[in-house]
Amino acid sequence: MNLILVGLNHRTAPVSLREQFSLPVCSLRPALVELGSFSPQNGQKNGLQRNGPRLTENIILSTCNRLEVYAVTTGEAAEGWQLIVEFLSGLQGIPTDELRPHLYFMEGQEVVIQLMRVGAGLDSMVLGEPQILGQVSGAWTEAHSADRTGPILSHLFDGAAHAGKRARTETEIGRHTTSISHATAGLIAGKVDDITQSHVVIIGAGEMAVLAAQALDAQGARQMTFLNRTYSHAEAIASQFGCRALNWYHLPQALVEADVVITATGAPHIVLHERDLRSILHERAGRRLLIVDIAVPRDVEESVGDLPNVLCYDIDQLQSTVEANLAQRQAAIPDVEKIIAEEAERFDLWVQGRQVLPVLVELRRKANHIADTELERQRHHLDELSPENQKIITRMIYRIVNKVLHEPTVRLKSSAAEGNGVAYAHAIRELFDLGVIPVETGTPAADQGRNGSRSFAETNPPN
Repeated sequence: MNLILVGLNHRTAPVSLREQFSLPVCSLRPALVELGSFSPQNGQKNGLQRNGPRLTENIILSTCNRLEVYAVTTGEAAEGWQLIVEFLSGLQGIPTDELRPHLYFMEGQEVVIQLMRVGAGLDSMVLGEPQILGQVSGAWTEAHSADRTGPILSHLFDGAAHAGKRARTETEIGRHTTSISHATAGLIAGKVDDITQSHVVIIGAGEMAVLAAQALDAQGARQMTFLNRTYSHAEAIASQFGCRALNWYHLPQALVEADVVITATGAPHIVLHERDLRSILHERAGRRLLIVDIAVPRDVEESVGDLPNVLCYDIDQLQSTVEANLAQRQAAIPDVEKIIAEEAERFDLWVQGRQVLPVLVELRRKANHIADTELERQRHHLDELSPENQKIITRMIYRIVNKVLHEPTVRLKSSAAEGNGVAYAHAIRELFDLGVIPVETGTPAADQGRNGSRSFAETNPPN
């Protein structure tokens, strides 16, 4: 069986295509089930081919900037890729020849590295962004609910989640904000005595205003007032945060009451002039006013920063902070890559061990069966002994079995770790006449998560 991946993201596909494959949660489970039973017939779109390749496991990771299909296929990698491409083509009615140039294809260890890079935030549009780790976990949960997970993808997604968590706790990849809205909130929180008691006035009702409000709300700001030239727009945002909205003509009074002002309008001209602030300074009685202008073009007249007790920042100053933070995240990339290499190697060792585990299970089963048969054959002699002596002989027989199997077991596992497991497993099958044993046969031990006792869902609940 082959581990494969077909995907598209912000580097390979335009937003017009990405948005078509940004699957809502309600559509994800039916798509997973359909993909699991999908098998295109030669020359017939969406037909069924009984003996063709199929996907034994599949997980769809869908976000606003990527769609990746992780799968385990019974056929060759190229056959599995083709199956997924035709499924995606049918999903949105896009011809395969139009879709394929925007897709990337991976198999084996490439897939392992890719998912771990995704989980660690190295493959995101915003380097180190934290949401993707929860999305990876959520993708596994949806696939598990649709009965499309198995030991291989479960172990892989478990390893990716572990790599992502290590990256964010052991390196700087997830620290130091790289968004203007969060930089704004961080700046304000550092400049005021208590953000929970500070009165923040937000001028504007567009996306930047909403993002700034969300970031402030996360920092603990509770007293926010929204103003916009269209009152209904300000009111709509204010209702999201349980705050108040004011009409535009209330701007002078809002400036008197404010401790912080954020301007984020889409106006092509100055919105807040020096004269507007100067006329109300006497009413503020010397209280300091922090103004953060995150609009482009700027909303605040440059000379406003020269007024007494007024501290003014614009988006260029915030952008320099964001760029410095991004540089610190980029400096952490080598450390994250090292973590990914370690976790990928751990997964590879697990796969190698999985290849020989069925042989070990069958070898031990056969040895125990021989011991059982011989004990039963000598039952009439054993019955002449006391119960205690019968137990001693029985224990001795099985101890001999264990001791004989110990060295082959250790050596076979060691050979698997070195990449020679398949050849040695084949030799053991021949020597002990074990017959043909599927190397992908699942066992309780093989199907456990990386911790050996807890499942992926238990160790990595979705955010």
